[in-house]
Amino acid sequence: MNFLRGVMGGQSAGPQHTEAETIQKLCDRVASSTLLDDRRNAVRALKSLSKKYRLEVGIQAMEHLIHVLQTDRSDSEIIGYALDTLYNIISNDEEEEVEENSTRQSEDLGSQFTEIFIKQQENVTLLLSLLEEFDFHVRWPGVKLLTSLLKQLGPQVQQIILVSPMGVSRLMDLLADSREVIRNDGVLLLQALTRSNGAIQKIVAFENAFERLLDIITEEGNSDGGIVVEDCLILLQNLLKNNNSNQNFFKEGSYIQRMKPWFEVGDENSGWSAQKVTNLHLMLQLVRVLVSPNNPPGATSSCQKAMFQCGLLQQLCTILMATGVPADILTETINTVSEVIRGCQVNQDYFASVNAPSNPPRPAIVVLLMSMVNERQPFVLRCAVLYCFQCFLYKNQKGQGEIVSTLLPSTIDATGNSVSAGQLLCGGLFSTDSLSNWCAAVALAHALQENATQKEQLLRVQLATSIGNPPVSLLQQCTNILSQGSKIQTRVGLLMLLCTWLSNCPIAVTHFLHNSANVPFLTGQIAENLGEEEQLVQGLCALLLGISIYFNDNSLESYMKEKLKQLIEKRIGKENFIEKLGFISKHELYSRASQKPQPNFPSPEYMIFDHEFTKLVKELEGVITKAIYKSSEEDKQEEEVKKTLEQHDSIVTHYKNMIREQDLQLEELKQQISTLKCQNEQLQTAVTQQVSQIQQHKDQYNLLKVQLGKDNQHQGSYSDGAQMNGIQPEEIGRLREEIEELKSNQELLQSQLAEKDAFIENLKSSQPSPGTNEQSSATASARDSEQIEELKQELATLKSQLNSQSSEITKLQTEKQELLQKTEAFAKSVPIPGESETIIATKTTDVEGRLSALLQETKELKNEIKALSEERTAIKEQLDSSNSTIAILQNEKNKLEVDITDSKKEQDDLLVLLADQDQKIFSLKNKLKELGHPVEEEDELESGDQDDEDEEDEDDSKEQGHI
Repeated sequence: MNFLRGVMGGQSAGPQHTEAETIQKLCDRVASSTLLDDRRNAVRALKSLSKKYRLEVGIQAMEHLIHVLQTDRSDSEIIGYALDTLYNIISNDEEEEVEENSTRQSEDLGSQFTEIFIKQQENVTLLLSLLEEFDFHVRWPGVKLLTSLLKQLGPQVQQIILVSPMGVSRLMDLLADSREVIRNDGVLLLQALTRSNGAIQKIVAFENAFERLLDIITEEGNSDGGIVVEDCLILLQNLLKNNNSNQNFFKEGSYIQRMKPWFEVGDENSGWSAQKVTNLHLMLQLVRVLVSPNNPPGATSSCQKAMFQCGLLQQLCTILMATGVPADILTETINTVSEVIRGCQVNQDYFASVNAPSNPPRPAIVVLLMSMVNERQPFVLRCAVLYCFQCFLYKNQKGQGEIVSTLLPSTIDATGNSVSAGQLLCGGLFSTDSLSNWCAAVALAHALQENATQKEQLLRVQLATSIGNPPVSLLQQCTNILSQGSKIQTRVGLLMLLCTWLSNCPIAVTHFLHNSANVPFLTGQIAENLGEEEQLVQGLCALLLGISIYFNDNSLESYMKEKLKQLIEKRIGKENFIEKLGFISKHELYSRASQKPQPNFPSPEYMIFDHEFTKLVKELEGVITKAIYKSSEEDKQEEEVKKTLEQHDSIVTHYKNMIREQDLQLEELKQQISTLKCQNEQLQTAVTQQVSQIQQHKDQYNLLKVQLGKDNQHQGSYSDGAQMNGIQPEEIGRLREEIEELKSNQELLQSQLAEKDAFIENLKSSQPSPGTNEQSSATASARDSEQIEELKQELATLKSQLNSQSSEITKLQTEKQELLQKTEAFAKSVPIPGESETIIATKTTDVEGRLSALLQETKELKNEIKALSEERTAIKEQLDSSNSTIAILQNEKNKLEVDITDSKKEQDDLLVLLADQDQKIFSLKNKLKELGHPVEEEDELESGDQDDEDEEDEDDSKEQGHI
């Protein structure tokens, strides 16, 4: 009771003592009463006291209430009262306004009671099991109680739910509840559950949370919906932000396509309620979560492509160009479009084609730049436009070229009817508003980022300063404004532009140094002892002068590297120069700008550094420091070594290209050889088939001859002979002509084979001897000879097969001649006297039937011989094709041998040249050692690697010659 008095110090002892006794009696009834009605009434009374006397009820009744949850689950009413009472004890939600001290005390009570409740993890598991009850009086208080526990001690409760079996799955069922109150509070519960816990976020996502949440947003009316849509969007952000796994799952599940209807705001602009603005703002933030520059590049790129393909980017651009859109929505839309197009060429090209609905239509880029250089526009909007322009030019050399081209004399519109992006940037660069100066300078610097071509093109830009005066270059005008002592923000922007312009561009450095006033101005700025505000400008001047030294090609004799270094040492001092250069990275706003690409500043005076420029400073600060301390001899030696290495690399590259071309030629020849082998196999198969067909014809012919012999034995009458004499010689004559034609074709094929044999012999005799060529040429000739021998053997086999076919045809011709002679003998025979006319008629009929069958078989034989003739013609064509292919192969082989010989000579010359180079490098190293300059191990490693590379190249050339 002393503890109670200490906490409730503002109350009188009498009433406090009375209420404490009442609460104690109620707790005793809950613990000891055997009737369910009594326990239920006692819990109901505790519930009514729990809001006003939260501490007393919490201390005395929590244990009894948890026991009720364990033992009285069959009665939903008492369970609901117990859950409500626990919620009142743990929750810090109070309807009435209280003093600050009371609020802190309430929060402490909530966290303390939460700690007591979750000390036994079984209590949280029990609460999860109660959420499975469908009864409204149990489920709804359970959801509110668990949400309150998560708000008080989120990480601890999350860990308990994570290890609880099916804990997260039970909570996901709340989204499917048909009662909107439970469903909406379930969304709030999941918000608290998924906050800053990647493991739970993944489980919730794979429990189909995306599908259910998107369905709820659609049912509620998308951006026109109420606070439920807002809660669902916050939950989606919890699931996707900084969670690459869920982002990939969201994209793979085609959920990006379902975001497009969110941004169909329509033409009417009267319906921009506060809730709609909030919803649309969260929707835009959700799109940015998927394409954030902090995400892995591959994931961001795939999401950007999906947004373009489904039309989401087009929908955002429609909002961008619409009228009547609230300022904060327009700003966030610009930022969203910026990150959707950043680094994605397809999206950047589409954005370049977007036009504003004006008369005449103007590109969206021009309209946005007009807002950026307009000092009347809100600051956050101007920052958003600058970010959009930077994202449009990020890794977009095509877009950079288009922006710079609008400044060149040949592309400027002479009529003056339209304003280009380049003209707007120049106007902002030289306006009286320092913020416009800074934004235009940074935007123009992004048009030159990592693009040496555009840096050189921008040198051609000429500006007309005033009537009657000659035009000056853009580079000179920038330095003129610097020397006039303008505001710090303007000078910082111009110096960042000049540093970006001159870096990695010796031609721009030469143009800058050609003006004799620039170097004295920079040295004067660096050498002065100015206030703290000017230190940043001094550091940037030191960086610009260092760039002029490091990227100097010594084309101007008065401003060569060594002379500039001597000037720094005399006027400034090397240590002082390096100290001033270090002011940049030590500035408090430098680290802030280097964190993320978006220019997010609370006010214009913080707008000093650009994100990409911080990368450039980090890259150049070290190399400029080394360049300042290097002597002239070290510079010369370094340049000589650099030139030597460049020559060496160019020679090696040329040699590698030659080897690569020879490899391609060898591969083509190998493919041709394999093709010839396939054709030869096909020819062998065709010849085999023809041999089998000829054997079949031979068997059929023998059978026909036997049958004809039997018929001749029974023929004796004059009429029989007359019938044969009238038909058979004609058919035999035709067969004789076909055989003669086959014979002539056979002789033609034999003559072609003889010519081919002679050609192969010539090829063999023309091969170079092994002793006169290198090992690679001999190996190649041997392989070619083997291939020619194989072809010769295959052709010899074909020749033998054709000879055998010729002999068989000759035999067939002889047999035909014998058959013809027998037929003529029968024709001269005389009929036997004494036979009756009946017998003669019978024999005549018999002979006619046999003769008809013989004629039919003869026709079939004729058709088969005709088919054989056609197949032989096809073989002839295939052989002709083989002959031409072999001739082409021989010509290519001869060319290859000549190329290999030339390659060998070039290789020998290269080896001699490389040996000379190695000797020169070795002598240079000895000189360096004699002068006391330490020689780095990398030089030796590079020379060793080069020798290994030369040996490998020589081995490759030998292998190619061998092939």
